[in-house]
Amino acid sequence: MTTDGSVSTLVAREGQSLPVGRSAPGARLGRDRRRVWFTAVVLAVIWALWRADAGPGSINGRGWPLVREFFAAAAKPDVSADFLSVVADSVGVTVAYAVAGTSLSVVIGIVGGVATSETWWRRDPQHPRGPGVAAGWWIARSLAAVPRGVHEAIWALFLLQILGRDPLVAVLAIGVPFGAITAKVVAELVDDAASGPYDALRAAGAGRLTAMTYALAPVVGGDVTSYAFYRLECSLRSAVVLGMIGAGGIGFQLSLSFQTLRYEEIWTLVYTLVLLSALVDRWSAQVRARPTSRRRRSSIAVTTLGSVVAAWHLELRPQTLVSSRTRSLAIDVVQSSWPPRLPSGGWSVLWDATVDTLVISLIAIATASALAGPTAIAAARSPDAGVVGAVIGAVARVLLLVTRAIPPPVWALIVVFVVFPGPLAGGLALGVYTFGVLGRLAAEVIENADQGPAHSLRLLGAGPAAAFGYGTLPMMAPRLAALSLYRWEVAMRETVIVGLVGSGGLGRILAQQNAAFDRAAMVTTVAALIVLALLADVMSARMRADLR
Repeated sequence: MTTDGSVSTLVAREGQSLPVGRSAPGARLGRDRRRVWFTAVVLAVIWALWRADAGPGSINGRGWPLVREFFAAAAKPDVSADFLSVVADSVGVTVAYAVAGTSLSVVIGIVGGVATSETWWRRDPQHPRGPGVAAGWWIARSLAAVPRGVHEAIWALFLLQILGRDPLVAVLAIGVPFGAITAKVVAELVDDAASGPYDALRAAGAGRLTAMTYALAPVVGGDVTSYAFYRLECSLRSAVVLGMIGAGGIGFQLSLSFQTLRYEEIWTLVYTLVLLSALVDRWSAQVRARPTSRRRRSSIAVTTLGSVVAAWHLELRPQTLVSSRTRSLAIDVVQSSWPPRLPSGGWSVLWDATVDTLVISLIAIATASALAGPTAIAAARSPDAGVVGAVIGAVARVLLLVTRAIPPPVWALIVVFVVFPGPLAGGLALGVYTFGVLGRLAAEVIENADQGPAHSLRLLGAGPAAAFGYGTLPMMAPRLAALSLYRWEVAMRETVIVGLVGSGGLGRILAQQNAAFDRAAMVTTVAALIVLALLADVMSARMRADLR
């Protein structure tokens, strides 16, 4: 197995492999299918904009003075000693959540990835197992699909009802779903690895765990480590989101400052988030760029120590999970959640919210894709960029960093200044955030592309733009489209977090049900979100397959 450890390659494993070439007859068939899908996507986005009432009537003209006031405050952030002390404490909590949650997700991911890999369940000729092996693999994969289909914010809402405002809530809310996602990536890496050494050890009488430890772990260990550091970046953003719904940290302070319209405080927190994200992003990139260096080993050691410090700082008490009070509350939550029932208003309310969720996701990915394409081209590092190109690239990379460092709920609170609350506002807010993530992934794809065709065109006299447009872009377009489809799947799940702050969809009625402690209706709403996300996964997978 050969992988480059890049973010785009690792992220692609969460969904499906990036597209590859096809034969000439297959290429013609693929072009026809791509035209059909392209037309369908355009029509779907148009329908989503119509459904969201996108137009002059959705603009709140009276909000522009607030926008100007908000951005004017960027030049004068609150740097008072008292508030900076609060920010420092909040950073400590948020980072601790991210590190502890990532560590838990890696443990779950490694164990779950091995347990859900085809290699683990495969019948070896020398070690035949019973007919239940195939069934066991399907059961394991199905069970692992459930936690990754539920957004971490939903996990937090349910865990809060059992554990209260315990730091374990945020750690588990990050660790469990991210662990399930990591398990899928680990399983893909294990199954893609050359199985010869593993089969040889099994034939010699070694057990499955022993064979994997000595034959496969050294091969996939580097990619697993790289992906773990990518997950740390995601955990940091999730920790901020969880803070906004009550877990504390920077997110909690952002909510307080928005409620009181203290824009100077907001910008201090935003600058802190951007700086924190830049440091984690840089550290993660350096670790992935040196897969065999001491930097990676030292980073693992630092992160392991950081997990211990995080547990101490948060005063985590795992024994709380098995206390009699926790068991009693868990039983009460389960009993009050079953049987599920429809939300107030019945099927029509659930259907409208489900459709609005789909609308939010379509507007989000359309906005993100439209912005990410040209920005990624500018942000991609190139040795031939020149001084002007280097400056433009640096500005583009900063823009992508800022937009993905600020979590979607914050963007939603900003967007509703000028766009009336609803699916359009939620889609635009989620689109701006997704633009930052998608643009970063797309820029990396462009940087890692084969530059041979473009270089040949340059030797023939073509300019940089023409060489890129005719040499690199046609080769990269299917991969960039595949990344957009992957981010659509993610955006479908993330609609819940903009919905929780009033942007419509299933997230909005979920927030109402949570406030009313209507757990049975919450289960139905979460089930609708999972079904919608699974349908998006299936459709996205079909589209990505036709892009090959």
